[in-house]
Amino acid sequence: MNLKGILLTIYIGITIFMFINLKVSFPLWSSFFLTAVILFAITAYHLYYEKGYSPFLSSFIVFTFLFFLAAPIAQINSFGSIKTAYFSNNFPFKEEIIIYTNILINIFNIIFIISYIFLKPKIMNYNVKIIKEEDKSFLPLTIFVILLLSIIIFIMSYSFLKIEFLRPAWLKSTESVMTILIWKKVLFMIPFAGIILCYKYLIKPTFNKSNFINIIIFLVILISLFFWFKNPFTDKRNALGPIYLALIFLFYPRILKSNIKTLSILFFSMIIIFPLIAMITHSDASFSEIYNKPSIIIDQMKGGGILTAFNTLNYDAFSNIGVTIDYVNKYGFSYGYQFIGGLFFFIPRIIWVNKPLSSGQLIGEYLIDDYGFSFSNLSNSLVSESFINFGIIGVVVIPIILAFVIIHMIKWLKGDNYLKKIMAFYFAMHLIFLLRGDFSNGFTYFIGPLIAVVYFPKIIELIIKELLIFSKHEINKNTK
Repeated sequence: MNLKGILLTIYIGITIFMFINLKVSFPLWSSFFLTAVILFAITAYHLYYEKGYSPFLSSFIVFTFLFFLAAPIAQINSFGSIKTAYFSNNFPFKEEIIIYTNILINIFNIIFIISYIFLKPKIMNYNVKIIKEEDKSFLPLTIFVILLLSIIIFIMSYSFLKIEFLRPAWLKSTESVMTILIWKKVLFMIPFAGIILCYKYLIKPTFNKSNFINIIIFLVILISLFFWFKNPFTDKRNALGPIYLALIFLFYPRILKSNIKTLSILFFSMIIIFPLIAMITHSDASFSEIYNKPSIIIDQMKGGGILTAFNTLNYDAFSNIGVTIDYVNKYGFSYGYQFIGGLFFFIPRIIWVNKPLSSGQLIGEYLIDDYGFSFSNLSNSLVSESFINFGIIGVVVIPIILAFVIIHMIKWLKGDNYLKKIMAFYFAMHLIFLLRGDFSNGFTYFIGPLIAVVYFPKIIELIIKELLIFSKHEINKNTK
């Protein structure tokens, strides 16, 4: 059996197991089953009919399966009594809202895949000719400037990173959100641009051999700095995942460069491995006990222990759609106000006094006020964002925009610009975080790296080019 067959067998097996054990009313059961059918159709298209590589659709499939099927079904199955059941965010189980949540998810998914299939050939065939980048002789100089800036950032950030190393994950940083954003999402990503440019230079068949040793040294230093900036002690796992996978894609693309490979890696890591790790870490048994008697894990799985991995706020995306529906029923739609807040995240509240809260925080505070919850930093999926802004119209329009953006990213992925190519793959992995939401954080956390990796080197190149032209002009003027 090939990899496709193995993946689909496991996929179908998990799905059947979930629905056999889902003891709810037929309308509710059917609403989840419809989600599963639609998602399976998307998966089949992706593996058997889609032309070309698209890690974006792989991320979309894995996200939907994990957060809109596996997690909510596991959560509902863990309820002792549905009449008195509550999700991890303190929102009570309301069958009519859960069904409506599935309706919104299914509308979003159907519109997205139809738009994706319809728009992809049109956009990909538009301006088919790929313009190759000109061979810039000053590329080593650009890399050197990025290296110098990275070293300066390292020196300037030492005190900030020292605090981050020592700060427990549960303790909120004393730094402002904008300060953290600038450090972690922009400045700390600059070495990544240098790494990509080093690789680009080294694989050129016509590179200057005299610069080979220099570029290798630059690459080693940049990688060292980058892992100093981006590691599990200073950043969250959901932020590191796209970065590390992008590095693998850069240096060893064969590991990931097919739809089945990317989908398999994401599926097994996020749907099987991560929940199992969470179950082990939350187990009452010690590591040595588990090591000596692995059957403990099997016993926990039989007793529903694996469900504890899904009964946390890490998997609240589905239930928060229900909260959003409840919120909209009381307070109405924002009519784009929440989206605008995310798009213009860089405007400080000192200037924009009425700047909206992120949708995750808004829903969190609603849960605190109305349902006695104690935490406001929550996720809010793109489905939820679409609904809170524009209702059903948003759930129809936003997936079309999403499909449009993804297809343009596919063009980046297929192009010769290495900075854009790697950032397109980074976006594909980041897409899981963007879909989970909220939009404000998901959008912001991509724009920062995009500026650092794609546009910052361009600025450096332009400055170098202008300085070289100016220098040449001055030399010519003085020799006359």
